[in-house]
Amino acid sequence: MLIKEYRICMPLTVEEYRIGQLYMISKHSCEQSGGGEGVEVIKNESDIHPQHGPGQLTEKRIYLNSKLPSWAKAFVPRLFYVTEKAWNFYPYTITEYSVSFLPKFSIRIETRFENNNGDNDNVFEDTPTPAENVSFLDILSDPIPEKHYKESEDLGRWQSSKTGRGPLEKGWRDDHKPIMCSYKRIQCSFEVYGFQTRTEEFIHKNIRDILLVGHRQAVAWIDEWHGLSLEEVREYERAMQEKTNSKVKSNNTGPPAASRPAFPRSISVTDERSLKKMGVTTAATSDPSLSSVPQSPMRLNSTPE
Repeated sequence: MLIKEYRICMPLTVEEYRIGQLYMISKHSCEQSGGGEGVEVIKNESDIHPQHGPGQLTEKRIYLNSKLPSWAKAFVPRLFYVTEKAWNFYPYTITEYSVSFLPKFSIRIETRFENNNGDNDNVFEDTPTPAENVSFLDILSDPIPEKHYKESEDLGRWQSSKTGRGPLEKGWRDDHKPIMCSYKRIQCSFEVYGFQTRTEEFIHKNIRDILLVGHRQAVAWIDEWHGLSLEEVREYERAMQEKTNSKVKSNNTGPPAASRPAFPRSISVTDERSLKKMGVTTAATSDPSLSSVPQSPMRLNSTPE
């Protein structure tokens, strides 16, 4: 079980980011989808939580076969997707990831947004994350994968015509107004011997890249979403979901790539016996109970909104 907390500041207010986040996620998902891979939205509906009140529940399937490292492709079925369930009770959200054929794999992300520069060491109001597990991500200077770099999203060159903000300069987090922080507590577990350490490290590396790219885009695209109402951005979200789903499904019915491992469709890794067929020994832990409403996070120390 690996738990880390990431803090990402932005030159926005929490109220502004409520719109910016919805816009960014919808546009980014559409940009990253196509040819049978990407994000397919299964459910997006209003929900009421007994503690957090009214919010939005979304369920997505994330297809990403080509993005897996070579060592993982040896035991991953060709038609592979991750299920994402997110409960948005803004400014607090819960996101959970699971894989149907790997019951001992899970990721849970708690997020809280506050109007500060990341100086709240107990934002979740329970047991603070140990300092050595807390990382500040700088949307200005931290490196991102070269394939994701766009000059128009370089916040050292960015200038907003609507708000007059930008470009950001070194040390901007200390004195920029407005400023907000996205606090993300990420709990990752992959209890399969021989793969646990590498998988958890791989997951956190990708989470870091996704967080940096997504938060940079939310800021860089401000002139596209600033001033939209919640109803307007929800309409944009619906339109982009239809487009994204169409792009994902465009190639999912085609024949599998010849280069992928030829596992029979009957092989599953949902139990000990199937895993042993592939030479993998599982940890002797029971599956967590499932619930349609998110439970309180495990306090051992939560990831993509």
